Amino acid sequence: MIKEFGALPDGTLVQEITLKKGALEASVLTLGAIIRDLKVDGRSVVLGFEDLQSYLDHSPYFGAVVGRCANRVAGATMTIDGEEHQLHVNERGRHHLHGGAMGFAGRVWQLEQSDKASVLLKLVSEDGDMGYPGRVEVLLRYTLTGTGALRMKITATTDKATPVNLTQHSYFNLDGSPTILDHTLEIAAESYLPVDDDLIPTGDIRKVEWTPYDFRDGRKLRRKAGEENVVFDHNFCLSDTPRTEVQFAAALEDAAGDRRMEVWTTEPGLQLFDAGVIDVPVPGLEGKRYGPHAGLCLEAQRWPDSVNREGFTSVLLQPSETYSHVTEFRFT
Repeated sequence: MIKEFGALPDGTLVQEITLKKGALEASVLTLGAIIRDLKVDGRSVVLGFEDLQSYLDHSPYFGAVVGRCANRVAGATMTIDGEEHQLHVNERGRHHLHGGAMGFAGRVWQLEQSDKASVLLKLVSEDGDMGYPGRVEVLLRYTLTGTGALRMKITATTDKATPVNLTQHSYFNLDGSPTILDHTLEIAAESYLPVDDDLIPTGDIRKVEWTPYDFRDGRKLRRKAGEENVVFDHNFCLSDTPRTEVQFAAALEDAAGDRRMEVWTTEPGLQLFDAGVIDVPVPGLEGKRYGPHAGLCLEAQRWPDSVNREGFTSVLLQPSETYSHVTEFRFT
């Protein structure tokens, strides 16, 4: 089902596409390729809004696809083939975050096709968009599978060398509780990227063992004694390079252990953000208020600030290549 969700200040219409299959129902917006709502057996498991204006005024990337380069680029600068590029500054007055103030999350994607269980969206990012070189064409398909998964497949091409790193930025809460601190999270990563005070990777790759970032056997998000100042906004290193097939990355269970979501992805990194800093001043889905830790993000991605870091996974896309990314959120 396709309906009008609202219009931007310039009059551009935003559409909402509803997908259904089995126990899953997803509502997708053409604005930002946003997953506005995702229901499992009739219960919402993501954070979102009921109206367009709330997305424009108050959304911390709820449900959006972010890019052209997800996560942070230190100093909002990068050098490609000896040429320095200045990106849009939209983070702490000196860095670049999620593609800039008008990155892919704030753009209206073109609806190419849809059926009961899938939708195909397209976005063209012109040369110079937010400071990035090259004209990039992106195709994204959301599919609800018969096995209880939401599958996202993204491809992209360019006519100049440029970084491309796209991710899905949904905030998950599996039981509707005020916070996800008593959810249990497992991440299949033996190392992570430490960050500085601006949440920029320091360049180190550190083992998770004997740290608060060891989620290999599953642990609750609630801080343990001595972890009161620990922040969870880090990239976990699943592999050194992208994989050709999806592999298990993470599992999330609600406090009672009644609902489980697994993340399977081709991507080499997974950003855990437990939203300790959000405090949304307007109602969300079903009138709920979203305060600190109301949901968490599990953002499958290439490693952040890779364009400025030797030894990190490459995010540079060449004209002869096709960017490919598949992530599945599997529910049981």
